[in-house]
Amino acid sequence: MERRTFLGMPAAAMAMAQGGKPVRFGIDLFSIRSQGWTPFQYLDYCAKWKAAVVHFSEIRFIGNLEPEHLKKVRQHAERLGVELELGMRSVCPTSKAFDPAQGTAEQQIGRMIDAAKTVGSKLVRGFLGTMADRSGGPTIEQHIETTAKTLRPLRSRFQDAGVRLAIENHAGDMQARELKMLIEEAGKDFVGACIDSGNPVWALEDPHLTLETLHPYVLTSHVRDSAVWKTPEGIAVRWTRMGEGNVGISDWVRRFNELCPGKAMSLEIIVTGPRNFAIYDPKFWEGYRNVPAWEFSRFLALAEKGKPSPHTPPAKDQAAAREREDLEASARWVHEFFKL
Repeated sequence: MERRTFLGMPAAAMAMAQGGKPVRFGIDLFSIRSQGWTPFQYLDYCAKWKAAVVHFSEIRFIGNLEPEHLKKVRQHAERLGVELELGMRSVCPTSKAFDPAQGTAEQQIGRMIDAAKTVGSKLVRGFLGTMADRSGGPTIEQHIETTAKTLRPLRSRFQDAGVRLAIENHAGDMQARELKMLIEEAGKDFVGACIDSGNPVWALEDPHLTLETLHPYVLTSHVRDSAVWKTPEGIAVRWTRMGEGNVGISDWVRRFNELCPGKAMSLEIIVTGPRNFAIYDPKFWEGYRNVPAWEFSRFLALAEKGKPSPHTPPAKDQAAAREREDLEASARWVHEFFKL
């Protein structure tokens, strides 16, 4: 038996889970962002946890985009039987998160298309911005239109490379219906969604509604649990390990597996302290004036059922070890839940 075939067996063995549905377990390297490892060390670590997919959500995790380096990373992944997904940051020129020092949006995206083709990634993950883009400048609708205009001329370049753009609902920037609008305006034949199960709570949205809305467009995912509860000022949210939140993550991952068969279910575990939303302050709603009441009511229902979720952040010198602990506890949860 060839070494590549042997090492690829754990991922293949994971393919069938509850009800015979395929589960493509993956790891987003942002989960272990503080390790300072080489891409080869990241791949070896993820292979030990039987990841079928390793999601390099930012360029820094893969090291650089030099073709010879990318070829070496691809060869190492192939020896391990692991599929690669490549990512970048903001693709929206008007977003506060966009970095013009790296070139125009078209130039940055173009480099990522070439890199994805070289490394064997079928997609490039990107995002519009953060919740800061919902106020204090262009409206979120204007950011969406700018992004769509930026992407449309790149359609043939994506298609010629056999690569698609997976835009994430990222850090409270867009709610699901808004990301759906962006995908359809840019062109759903080459643009889809990187659905994140944790980010909806930063956008006042029930993660189950996010999945209901975006599942036809999903190309890949970031998965983590969340806690949501009421406070005197409004609503608090925080991200947790898998199984430690109150948003019904068991039902979410089961439904994801049914609605998005064959798509990577990659853990992006980020454990945080609470973020508070002062929903009783009229100024808070400046960035959310177009949120339908029926959608917000679903998020509010989660908060009303929730209880305060305490969090003790690690000391700075323990942060890297805590990231590994959080990811590994969550990986065990997924393995046990799906009987992998």
